[in-house]
Amino acid sequence: MTNSPPPIPKLKRKQYERRLLEQQLELVKLQAHMQAEGLKIALVFEGRDAAGKDGTIKRIMMHMSPRAVRSIALPKPSDRERASWYFQRYVSHLPAAGEMVLFNRSWYNRAGVEPVMGFCTPAEHEAFLESTPEFEAMLSQAGVTLVKYWLDIGQEEQTERLEARRTDPLKSWKVSSIDAVAIEKFDAYTAARDEMLRRTSLPTAPWMIVRTNRKRTARIEIMRDLLSRFDYPGKIKALAMPNRNVAFQFAPALLEAGWLER
Repeated sequence: MTNSPPPIPKLKRKQYERRLLEQQLELVKLQAHMQAEGLKIALVFEGRDAAGKDGTIKRIMMHMSPRAVRSIALPKPSDRERASWYFQRYVSHLPAAGEMVLFNRSWYNRAGVEPVMGFCTPAEHEAFLESTPEFEAMLSQAGVTLVKYWLDIGQEEQTERLEARRTDPLKSWKVSSIDAVAIEKFDAYTAARDEMLRRTSLPTAPWMIVRTNRKRTARIEIMRDLLSRFDYPGKIKALAMPNRNVAFQFAPALLEAGWLER
């Protein structure tokens, strides 16, 4: 997968709605298996503003039990949290046996938003990149299945979505001061992303890249990738076969080949 990326398939609304329901039915099966076997699943969703994190998480959880599956989107840290071990505020939200937690942004704030916006020092950024592989190795040793998704969006598409967000009263809650500089700092975010991927995508916790310029397709492929990772009763294998031109594991060579937005 080193040639130029092919176009992302477009899904018409009816086709998308049919496929979405099929995937959600499989997710309900996965949830039952997760609870029966005591699995601990943590999903990390990262990406630029407007990349589609909220919409994807909403549709994954739509028909799953809130007792077993929950989303975590933490506000900015308090003074006490800033004075604590960096990972501490996230640890209490990790899944217990039989649970799935979806992090809508995560400890990876320190690899992207914080250094780009000046919310952490270069030394804190470097310490994070050095310690994260160890932290995630500890999660694996504790039986947590960690899956990390980077939702990759192009500058033109991001600009359109941010503008639509600003003019839609129903999405006004999504607007933040950081949105205003997201496009201005696009290149800085790209550089931070590239360093994060190179240094924290390891065999025990690789990054999955999802091309999200077409939101409907991206949502379906994320669900398929998630389902492909587990064997559960009643699994329909055809619904757990992601398109690897849309959702694929990170490799450094893909940066030079143009598979990620710049």
